Amino acid sequence: MYAPLGRDAAIAAALLSEVGAHPRICPDLGGFIAALNEDACFAVVTEEALNDADLRPLAGFVAGQPAWSDLPFIVLTRSGGGPERNPAAARLSELLGNATFLERPFHPTTFASIARSALKARARQFEARMRIEQLHESEERLRTALAAGRLGSWELDMANGTLDISAAGKAVFGFPPEAALDFSAMLAAIHPQDRPAMVAVVDAALHAGTDFTLEYRTVWPDGGLHWAEVRARSVRDRRGVRLVGVCSDITDRRAAEDAMRRLNETLEERVAERTAALKQAHDAMLAEIGQREHAEELLRQAQKMEAVGQLTGGLAHDFNNLLAGISGNLELLAARARQGRIGELDRFITAAQAAAARAASLTHRLLAFSRRQTLDPKPTALNRLVAGMEELIARTVGPGIALETAGGEGLWNTLVDPNQLENALLNLCINARDAMPDGGSLRITTANRHLDAAEAALLELPPGAFVTLCVQDTGTGMTPEVMARAFDPFFTTKPVGAGTGLGLSMIYGFARQSGGQAHIESAPGQGTRICLFLPRHDGAVDDAALAAVPPAPPAQAGETVLVVDDEASVRMLVAEVLQDLGYAAIEAVDGPSGLAVLRSDARIDLMISDVGLPGGMNGRQLADAGRSLRPDLRVLFITGYAESAVMSQPAPGVRPDPGMQVMTKPFTLDALGARIRELINAPRRAAG
Repeated sequence: MYAPLGRDAAIAAALLSEVGAHPRICPDLGGFIAALNEDACFAVVTEEALNDADLRPLAGFVAGQPAWSDLPFIVLTRSGGGPERNPAAARLSELLGNATFLERPFHPTTFASIARSALKARARQFEARMRIEQLHESEERLRTALAAGRLGSWELDMANGTLDISAAGKAVFGFPPEAALDFSAMLAAIHPQDRPAMVAVVDAALHAGTDFTLEYRTVWPDGGLHWAEVRARSVRDRRGVRLVGVCSDITDRRAAEDAMRRLNETLEERVAERTAALKQAHDAMLAEIGQREHAEELLRQAQKMEAVGQLTGGLAHDFNNLLAGISGNLELLAARARQGRIGELDRFITAAQAAAARAASLTHRLLAFSRRQTLDPKPTALNRLVAGMEELIARTVGPGIALETAGGEGLWNTLVDPNQLENALLNLCINARDAMPDGGSLRITTANRHLDAAEAALLELPPGAFVTLCVQDTGTGMTPEVMARAFDPFFTTKPVGAGTGLGLSMIYGFARQSGGQAHIESAPGQGTRICLFLPRHDGAVDDAALAAVPPAPPAQAGETVLVVDDEASVRMLVAEVLQDLGYAAIEAVDGPSGLAVLRSDARIDLMISDVGLPGGMNGRQLADAGRSLRPDLRVLFITGYAESAVMSQPAPGVRPDPGMQVMTKPFTLDALGARIRELINAPRRAAG
């Protein structure tokens, strides 16, 4: 609407709103012309707004409308009436085309009636546009389908004998797109022997109204022989009788069919050739598979070497720090002893022991990551374990983090190493603390879970009953990329020197080695929740097993222990412990020297041996050889390897041998003394 003077625009807009129209008032002629588009229903303009104005842009819009469009104009005049009495209105009528003139003042009902008529007229135009667009879309789909099927279209009008054929149809007969092709020329392009058949089916279709499909040979202008397929349908309408159809070049198909017929005559020969070709392809594929497997093996080896590089670098860094603490404190300990300053020795001893304990913790992490850690699984009540650690965790995370624990009702027991589980829980809480530098809340929960087949498959666990231990924080959270690598060894998002990247990998290794799983749920800014799934155990918790290791009992008179270890410091340590407890100690540096002692008449109540020994005989081989000489020989392996690397699992139904045990380094001296006494007192092996 363009009515710049007076209240015409406001009055007309109010009246148009009453009839359901949505008026848009334009401030100037340029904006009015710009608003005229294919979605406009009609235009309202005052006569004086167009007087003395440059109407060429408006005339250009009217003349440039698509075929379906004839936008209605309602022109409000002041006096003089319509075009028949008003020369100015006549000029506007010629310019605007579909224009209705309404002299002011006018009755609202009259204006509303004209507006409704304009709306209806425009609605019919929109419907025509839609049908035209649908027709164009149908034609485009037909053209696309014909092109996709490599089909040419043709139409033969029998009333005037004209042939309308597409460029693709002309190509079927060997003619270029610009060539003039009538029905006579098309018949002439058919092979003389096939032409009568074409004439016959055309006559039958015209007279009987039947459809036909025909294949025949064509002779192209260059003399080449081709095959064509023609399909047609008879159409009768007010225009008369027409044949409408498609055609395609089937030369390749006919050639393939002829080749197939010829090949069928030599089937046995072709089968043999094909078999030989398949065998050759199979051999080539096997060779390629071998090459690929070799390349994959080289890649895995390179990845292993890269992991070893990361491992050695990380271990060198951490162990250098730990060795500096141990050696430095030992040097100070020796210096203070020489100076007679005995009162200062305890703190250096304590510091060296603490560094050694951290070194032991690091090796435990490495073994847990490799799932080769020697675990001491016991029936464990998670609620009791969490309650026992609550004070330590609270001190570790600090006062800025609110700690909450929620133990599940009727919680099942689980069979795990409680010390390693405590270590894993403490690591999870430390990670949660580091993810909340500005404080937050930390929630530790336990629960019973039954995993069905679908849930278990997602967690890579067997279906069944599990106990969960979950640690949830309100920290920074993890991105999907960080979550995907969270359990990778040496991966850490902490600053250099603030973390080894072994914490979560150790927890993952411990969970998997315990028959369970570790699962992460996290999102950036939403915190993190890590749950350990541990298998249910029906056994009861042994409260006595939770007590501290008592001091080792002394030896009985004459009891002798053979110590076999190639490391002099370890032999000295074990011999000192034995002598303090009252045992006689015999030392050997390797397997052959240890076996020589066993062959002698010396009393041996127990053999303590390392696993990795020089001299061509390892500790396990020495134990087997010794037991062939002394069937009741008690054996205690001390090793840094996993117990599974030393002790083979007994066959089903066979009880494990109580006279052969493993103790992993490092260990406390009281624990060593207690294990020695336990083995010496173990029941003797049954004869046979």
